[in-house]
Amino acid sequence: MLAAILFDLDGTIVNTDPIHYQAWREMLLNYNMEIDESFYKSRISGGTNEKILQDILPQLSPQSAAKFAEDKEALFRERAKNLKPMPGFSELLQWTDTHQIKRALVTNAPRLNAYFMLEILGIKEAFEIVVLGEECIAGKPDPAPYQQGLNKLGVKAEETIALEDSPSGIRSAVGAGIRTVGIASTHDPKKLCEVGAFMAIPDFTDLQLWTVLNSLLEEVAAQSL
Repeated sequence: MLAAILFDLDGTIVNTDPIHYQAWREMLLNYNMEIDESFYKSRISGGTNEKILQDILPQLSPQSAAKFAEDKEALFRERAKNLKPMPGFSELLQWTDTHQIKRALVTNAPRLNAYFMLEILGIKEAFEIVVLGEECIAGKPDPAPYQQGLNKLGVKAEETIALEDSPSGIRSAVGAGIRTVGIASTHDPKKLCEVGAFMAIPDFTDLQLWTVLNSLLEEVAAQSL
């Protein structure tokens, strides 16, 4: 049965990682740290700013870390004004509307970034439920954001699917008991499956996704007979 789909934002609905990578790279050069994409994927992608900075710049005071994060996200927003959703996303939204499937957004993005992206993408009205990792007891990879998403939607984990692009996000969703599809926009599909995704696809046009979604609908129809 399928009652709801829970969506990640960065890297899932929209491929923002190239912009985030450049923003982190520029900011860290001020601390004589030169990072590459491998470092970004393993130490930064999918995490919360607080945890990332505790890991890579532990010498910063809480106030300095907060200022760093604020400046980094302002740089991201300055460069992210032409974002487009991943291929197939609008069709997926229409499909959920047609079949009355609930939706929630579950993201580690800071509040300003999350609502900025929803506005830029023209999907501000698509999610009644928005769960921010920074406003939960813990962000991803902790299960708390997805557990809160389930509670707010009023659905059970076994009735839902999560869409996630990062190992951190997949661990969070799987930890909440949710079947998770990996969106391989930034990470190797094998890595996404290794950390718990039951399948990995490049974007929402992939036929594997639609086969799974329609099979879940057929299960519902069969149960109602």
